[in-house]
Amino acid sequence: MNTVPGASHSGEDELATPGQLAGLLDLWEFTGRRDGDDAELEAIRELRGRLRRLWTATEVDVVAEVNDMLEEAHAMPQLVRHDAWDWHLHATSADSALVSRIAVESSMAIVDLVRSGELSRLGLCAADDCDGVLVDLSRNRSKRFCDTGNCGNRVHVAAYRARLADRD
Repeated sequence: MNTVPGASHSGEDELATPGQLAGLLDLWEFTGRRDGDDAELEAIRELRGRLRRLWTATEVDVVAEVNDMLEEAHAMPQLVRHDAWDWHLHATSADSALVSRIAVESSMAIVDLVRSGELSRLGLCAADDCDGVLVDLSRNRSKRFCDTGNCGNRVHVAAYRARLADRD
């Protein structure tokens, strides 16, 4: 989701080509069917926007959207073990369309947040020049910046320099 312009490290759309999508899937060791074509890329880009909207939606809207995504994909959770991964949950088959598998896996993660009353852990980057999203897994819920472009470091350095300039 942080591949959109304004949230990505480069400032560009980092999901503009099938090759960029393949690189992202490889980075995150995403298994299963890949078509590698423009249609698949466009479907993933549409899903990216759909998922990003969940970060600012109400709980009722999040639940409705998650339920829609699970229904659309005909999700059926099951335990699987493959490659170097031990037992874990898949809710679609490995030959399902990539967009369905990503939608379902994302939805299943959000289901856990809803069930545990932890939707507030979804947040937006606090940097003024960033549109990144984040999941705050810190114990004290203090995460304010995304991990895509060193936003926290940039903001802190700018504040330090402003303090130095004020002293002069």
